[in-house]
Amino acid sequence: MTERPSLGIGLMSGTSLDGMDAALVRFTGPTQAALLAFTSCAYDRGTRQSLEDAITSSTAADLARLHARLGHLAVAACQQVLDESHHLASQLDFISFPGHTVWHEPPTVSWQLGDPAILAETFGTRVVHDFRARDIAAGGEGAPLVPMADMLLFGHCGQPRVLLNIGGMANLTYVPRAAVDDGVLAFDTGPGMALIDELARHVDPALSYDTDAVVSSQGKADPGVVEDLLTDEFFRRSPPKSTGRERFGAAVAHDMASRVPGPDGVATAVALTVESIARAITRWVPAPLSEVVVSGGGRRHPGVIRGLEVRLASGGTAVRLFDDVFFDGDAKEAVAFALLGYLTVHGQPGNLPAATGARAARVLGSIIPP
Repeated sequence: MTERPSLGIGLMSGTSLDGMDAALVRFTGPTQAALLAFTSCAYDRGTRQSLEDAITSSTAADLARLHARLGHLAVAACQQVLDESHHLASQLDFISFPGHTVWHEPPTVSWQLGDPAILAETFGTRVVHDFRARDIAAGGEGAPLVPMADMLLFGHCGQPRVLLNIGGMANLTYVPRAAVDDGVLAFDTGPGMALIDELARHVDPALSYDTDAVVSSQGKADPGVVEDLLTDEFFRRSPPKSTGRERFGAAVAHDMASRVPGPDGVATAVALTVESIARAITRWVPAPLSEVVVSGGGRRHPGVIRGLEVRLASGGTAVRLFDDVFFDGDAKEAVAFALLGYLTVHGQPGNLPAATGARAARVLGSIIPP
């Protein structure tokens, strides 16, 4: 029997702090998802600063107001994707809103801001939210959660594949075979673009990112500093594991800028991202591996992609862009959270214990009814 199509919006606000993404997705089953529309609403400088301050210096009042502001920004992203696709809110079965992670400290807590009630009240549809708490309560890391989508939607039917996402942090999923959870391995590898872009702003405060590697390409990486940073306990820890800006954020970037100033510091951050990803793949992913499919903002950074191509070529592993295999790579995580919302609505588990370390699979999230 063919399942009735289900229409949902998946939202995503990631560690890159660049904006709120919204994907309109039609599901006809947990392995059948069609991306109908995608949009991204960029954060202004004030919102980005508030998200950075949430980790280091915000008061309770600041956090409460940011919670509400993110809810309204989620509304704007949803409305924009509906308008661009010529759909009505009344056609939605659900909105999936993971919020923005401001503090990730497993096994104690993973805390997200963004008021889902604002979405429910605005659009009159059920809203699935708070995805990480149940996995944390079950002894897991609460992350990464995208591996469920990697397994169900983006695996290869005939050969193993790594799905690599390079956002503010970088994470990978090894999928031996599409839609089969046996042997799936997933974990955060460490910093993605967060340190690179933070150091670019040290060189030029007017910059938001190291766009097209314009800063890092002018510098030369310091291999000694890279090796020193790679002694961090996180890199030695075996999967499952997850991390965030609490560990690889402004404080680390400030230290790097003092040790390797100017464009050399940005190039060093690029080398750290490339090397930490490459070592994670060669150490933890079963060989042989034919391809790594890259999504996230890091796929646009020439230095990161070229560095990965060089590092992985010796093992016969090709680096491919998610866009060339599936659809717009910027939409991937929003689509993934749309899938997690779909699974929750249907009472199906959304975590992979092999990825998060939870005791068992769990139905994730809470639902605000329409």
